[in-house]
Amino acid sequence: MSTKQASAPEDIETDILVVGAGVTGLTFAGLLAAAGVRAFTIAKHSGTAPAPRAHVTNQRTMEVFRAMGIEERVRGVSTPLPELGNGIICTSLTGMEIARYSCYGAGSRQLTDFATASPVEMVNSPQHVLERVLLAHALENGADIRYNNELIDIQQTDEGVIGRVRQRQTGAEYTVRARYAVGADGGRSLVADQAGIKFQGEQGLINMLTSWLEVDVTQYTAYRPACIYMMVQPGNAFWVGSGTLVAVKPYTEWLLNRQYNAGEEPDVSDDAIVAYARKALGIPDLKITVKNSSKWQVNNVYATKLSHGRIFLAGDSAHRHPPASGLGSNTCVQDAYNLAWKLGLVVSGKADARMLQSYSQERQPVAEQIVKHAIQTLYNFARVPQALGFKQGQSTEEGYKSLEDLFSDSLQAEQRRADLKEAMELQHRRSNALGLQLGHRYEHSDAIVYDGSPFPPYRRDPVLHYQPTTHPGAYLPHAWIEHKAKRISTLDILGFGQFGLLVGIGGDLFLEAAKTVSQELGVGLPVYKLGYRCPYDDVLGEWDDIREIGDRGALLIRPDRHIAWRTFDRPEEPTQALRSAFRQVLGL
Repeated sequence: MSTKQASAPEDIETDILVVGAGVTGLTFAGLLAAAGVRAFTIAKHSGTAPAPRAHVTNQRTMEVFRAMGIEERVRGVSTPLPELGNGIICTSLTGMEIARYSCYGAGSRQLTDFATASPVEMVNSPQHVLERVLLAHALENGADIRYNNELIDIQQTDEGVIGRVRQRQTGAEYTVRARYAVGADGGRSLVADQAGIKFQGEQGLINMLTSWLEVDVTQYTAYRPACIYMMVQPGNAFWVGSGTLVAVKPYTEWLLNRQYNAGEEPDVSDDAIVAYARKALGIPDLKITVKNSSKWQVNNVYATKLSHGRIFLAGDSAHRHPPASGLGSNTCVQDAYNLAWKLGLVVSGKADARMLQSYSQERQPVAEQIVKHAIQTLYNFARVPQALGFKQGQSTEEGYKSLEDLFSDSLQAEQRRADLKEAMELQHRRSNALGLQLGHRYEHSDAIVYDGSPFPPYRRDPVLHYQPTTHPGAYLPHAWIEHKAKRISTLDILGFGQFGLLVGIGGDLFLEAAKTVSQELGVGLPVYKLGYRCPYDDVLGEWDDIREIGDRGALLIRPDRHIAWRTFDRPEEPTQALRSAFRQVLGL
């Protein structure tokens, strides 16, 4: 692995300055480079993530990777999550299993919903290996990425942004001048601070210690595969119980997350971590190698807006929340997917800078939603030790007596088991939140042409269930179709980074309209004919079930697969209607 590293730093001029090269920054670097946009990416760290950290990669993010052409590479370093499709709560790996629930599309309650919602499946992709894939992809496309280069100051003018950067190895400083900057510099974002962007919520709610362990627990886990084993033990009412064991590489590498009280500094020596792990896992003589340990805090914070002038925030710099529900790295990738194509069109002169306002309009509500959801799932899990009768300060004997009573034949125990079942049902909102993961609707955006109709009402819980729609602002629904004797998804029709117009059997008049509008605006707009016996053949009738438009209607799809405009029927003046819609999307 190599990235460019100037021995004597020279000032840089570019179009986009990306600050940070974690999941967010590397996704930006890859997207911008693939689109031919001049960008310069810096990170103060020496390289990609040294430890697993985030791991759940949901279907929407895998769809983004599919569009980028790296889906199979990501799968190659990951474990399909349905193979780890349980959440297990136990006193230890050798102790009593208290409850188990199916998740990540593996259970009979979720299997059909997850399978019909997307052409891809969720994977367990630890951050340290995912970042390597993203870095390789970016470099292959010509991205300029500099590690060990730290932003020390950033200012903006009417013409652009000016960043002051220090090479950490030499102490030498240089200036980067760019038209726009993206702050992808994490939870302690200097970019956010210097841009004066405000946040809502609370910092430092809970103190956590995460240890990356090499430990073979195959005999205790393989027969009941799970992505997360949550240990709950007497005398401990923390939201993670006595610890959560998160799969990195089944079944020999794991993260052990544990909580500690404020004012108490945990012993992070290898011996202390091994001793704690053996106690939490319930295996006194277990052979354990500590690969890495780090302390961190749970936050409940989101930016009130994601941009200020020429500066944008994305990823953890814009939303900081607990890892519960696995939304962190996914939202990072999806932020980048929303903004990168817009920046590309603006710096190339094909869209007006006003279009960039739509980034905050669309993604800030998502940031607020996922932060609130993640913190709620944290509180939901706290109900489990309560239902078990575990609390701080109780003796081991008191705790296990409460657990024994829970599974006894008494009237009080029956009600307690009902309480436990209710608490377990809430865990589905953590690990089976399909609607939250796939159902983002951009309801107030200048880059969407709304048709005056309301979004269709939800038929089921919108957190647990995804409801596809072609309403402007929604994501293009997936359906299996056939093209040139090959099964593909509707999501595979559009080329990477391109707009597209989907029409039906009666859509021929849109061919000339799209050609005219594309030539006028200088933005490619290929037309794809989708329907029964069309070039994109709806052989199963799946598209007909969800398209919500007629055979002579059309859908204008943005490069990020969100629907920008639709018409139920063919307008009297297709060219004028399409021209008006496309110009609005581009801010012209």
